[in-house]
Amino acid sequence: MKNILIYFPFTLSEKPQSGSQLRPIEMLKAFEAFCKYNQMELLIVSGDSKERAIQWEKLLESGKLSKTQFCYAENQTIPIWLTDKGHKPSKPFVDIAIFRELKKKNIPIGLFYRDVYWKFDELYSLKGIKKMIMRTIYKAEEKFYSKYLQTVFLPSESMGKFVDIKVNKVALPPGGREINIQSVSNRTPKVGIYVGGINNEDYGLSKLVKSYEILNENITQSELKIVCRYDEFEKLSSDLKELLKKPYIEILHISGEELSEYYSKVDYAFIPRKKSTYNDFSVPVKLVEYLSAKLPIVATNCDAQVSIINSGPFGVITEDHSESISSGILKIHENYELYKENIENHFIENHSWEARAIQAAQALVGGLYESSYTSSK
Repeated sequence: MKNILIYFPFTLSEKPQSGSQLRPIEMLKAFEAFCKYNQMELLIVSGDSKERAIQWEKLLESGKLSKTQFCYAENQTIPIWLTDKGHKPSKPFVDIAIFRELKKKNIPIGLFYRDVYWKFDELYSLKGIKKMIMRTIYKAEEKFYSKYLQTVFLPSESMGKFVDIKVNKVALPPGGREINIQSVSNRTPKVGIYVGGINNEDYGLSKLVKSYEILNENITQSELKIVCRYDEFEKLSSDLKELLKKPYIEILHISGEELSEYYSKVDYAFIPRKKSTYNDFSVPVKLVEYLSAKLPIVATNCDAQVSIINSGPFGVITEDHSESISSGILKIHENYELYKENIENHFIENHSWEARAIQAAQALVGGLYESSYTSSK
């Protein structure tokens, strides 16, 4: 039986708390569905370096690599050789051995390269000699991937110019999933939601709050629900806490299933991030979570999120200042049903995790697998 190989050089999280922990789990589920549909076997090598070495030896002994169509891998935000606990690999050469053997057998390798924050001084917290050493290791990792990969998958196309991996580059942003939302039909849209960090100006919360002051100056035209971590809220400055004390603003500390259920009580969502070089190519996981919940989005004009939202269109793009965001809220009101319809008809089909697995397969084996199996299951 033909098969595909999933290679995760780290231990999967049992309770993912972030987008980076959730992504490999969702891609694994998507490839399971992909293999079931195409009558293929799914092979998985993952865990710490010692676990990977044991699994790899068993795989070699099985002879199944002769039927392997391609290998899909992901890295973490730390170099591939340092993903064991304490960043000390017990089997430091296992990744080189695996990638070398796959290339020798002409098995295409595609790897999702998660981030390049280490290339930005304002984002990379290490200092001095530690920063210099780590950047040297990161650059060695890029050369390693250039030697063995056929394709590198990125969160967005615009990130490509910052990635010095000399192979084919393909955008593979986060995917969405079906969330059963019991929304009220024919409801006048007036409740927006912001979910995420509140302790960094880059997130744009203060601009969003000020946009509501503009919008609701004479009469309440929209309400705002802010979902954040309790400890972050407690650490807010007294000035910002005072700014949040408005009759049309409610602060919530919910997550998981409780948050998913709460989406049925709101009408649209916000991603008011500051436009910057980094934000232009990064894709927040909340974007696809909002769309999975069938919520139109008001988002600032960071390039990568613009590309996804305008593909529907699934919402309104604004500039990253309060006046523009305020105008964007009014535009959501004006075209609300259109955005809802576009999300319901096109988002999951084109942007689900299963669609991402198909896109990865097509990039690696030249479009041999159909692109519409998710809608025919």
